[in-house]
Amino acid sequence: MINRAMLSTLTLTGALLCVGCSSEDRLKKVEDQVTDLKVEIFKLRSQMEDGNKKAADERQASEVSRAQDRRFQADLQETMRQLQDSTRVLNNRLGDAVAAPRRPAARPQAAEEPPAASSDDEKAFNSAVLDYNRGNYALAADGLSLFLKAHPQSPRASDALFYLGLSSYNQKAYDKAQPSFERILKEYPTSNQFLPAKLKRAQCLLKQGLKPAAIKAFKEITDNFRGTPEARTAKQELDDLGF
Repeated sequence: MINRAMLSTLTLTGALLCVGCSSEDRLKKVEDQVTDLKVEIFKLRSQMEDGNKKAADERQASEVSRAQDRRFQADLQETMRQLQDSTRVLNNRLGDAVAAPRRPAARPQAAEEPPAASSDDEKAFNSAVLDYNRGNYALAADGLSLFLKAHPQSPRASDALFYLGLSSYNQKAYDKAQPSFERILKEYPTSNQFLPAKLKRAQCLLKQGLKPAAIKAFKEITDNFRGTPEARTAKQELDDLGF
């Protein structure tokens, strides 16, 4: 547009010179037209610069929006995965309960019963678990850590370690969750939390990007603990990984 306007001016100027219009009035008129044209060119340039700036701002805003959307999708997928993990274990346990033949449970011998937890133990443990159930994972982790320090010999110790691991896991602190589950495997091999801890340890490895180690851990569960809910969950994890 600017080039056309300048070309028109030059053409007009040439035409005036060709017909011999050399009077001062006509020259003044041409100069005024040139001045007006320069003003229009300046305005057009300003409009173009404003338009370019606006387009750049819109592109930047669009990129920020896309980045936020990607983060939201990633968080949503992680939440869905946690829900799927929980649902798998619960469904598998429900299937075991339905399939199991109904028979009276054997009464455990008194010598095999774990020592009863003291009132203080129970209160401290239940308070921390209540925080966990409310979704206050950081607060629950603090309470469970204090509980384990104050009551290291409590019969609730393995449960406290498991909830401590879950509290870190649910905060995506997988490197902090893993040692809690490994302590259960090492210190409480006969605990009811042993196999669940073994599964969560494998999932921690996977979350940290340690895929070969995670695959090995999942296969150990499927090979050595067949028929358990954790083995079925581990197999589903391996299926998701293409194994």
